[in-house]
Amino acid sequence: MTKRYLSLPIFGLIATLAMPATAQDADTVVAEVNDEKITIGHMIIARATLPEEYQKIPDAELFPGILNQLVSQALLSQSFQGEIPNKVTLALENETRSIIANVAIEEFMEQAITEEKVKALYNTQVKDFVPADEYNASHILVETEEEALAVIAEIEGGADFAETAVAKSTGPSSSNGGNLGWFGAGAMVPEFEAAVVNLEVGGLSTPVQTQFGWHVITLGELRKTAVPSLDELRSSLENEIAAKAYQEHIDKLTADANVDRKSLDNIDPAILKDVSLVD
Repeated sequence: MTKRYLSLPIFGLIATLAMPATAQDADTVVAEVNDEKITIGHMIIARATLPEEYQKIPDAELFPGILNQLVSQALLSQSFQGEIPNKVTLALENETRSIIANVAIEEFMEQAITEEKVKALYNTQVKDFVPADEYNASHILVETEEEALAVIAEIEGGADFAETAVAKSTGPSSSNGGNLGWFGAGAMVPEFEAAVVNLEVGGLSTPVQTQFGWHVITLGELRKTAVPSLDELRSSLENEIAAKAYQEHIDKLTADANVDRKSLDNIDPAILKDVSLVD
């Protein structure tokens, strides 16, 4: 709804504007449209809300485009003589509420997410860490059990596994000698995983059938997973702390406020699609 008021093309009416050689701060005025001042601060906010494709435009090209957009918006806004439509008022109220709420939660999270809390949660999560097996296996995929048995005979007769995979495997890993890299439990289909788990390092499987065909598998390496470092888990730890802190904060604000949720029994949820009500 409101995007119709904010989506003026930023390069549609580029004009040559005299720009100051240096801009000292966000209050620096870069244009005046009648008595309305446009500042570097306005331009910073406008740039921050641009679509990603515009964010990649070089600064020297983007700067005049953004300024032109703001000048055009000011001219159009000033030219409007009628009563402000209800949908514009509602959109501004929503936007103001959203922006202030974001500022409030950002300030709250600066206090809620501390290094001490991150370390404490990390220690709790890794305290009972149990290393798991990881496998580095290779396979040769063929269509029939007879082909798989023939492949096994070749390899047992001295053929190189990787070279045979390149020549005969129909799987996507054939170009890499059949190597699948490192993987853990649950990464492969059950029949394949069971065969790998039962192999010794360097061992060769009997034909293994899965939904993809018939496999001949060899286990190259076996290792145990290491305890993840704090830095490896930092993002998920901070997200967990933030989610818990946010909910607790909202619960407290709700408990301390007078929130009167009206009955919705007589309201059809489909009403939200009826834009005509705010026109």
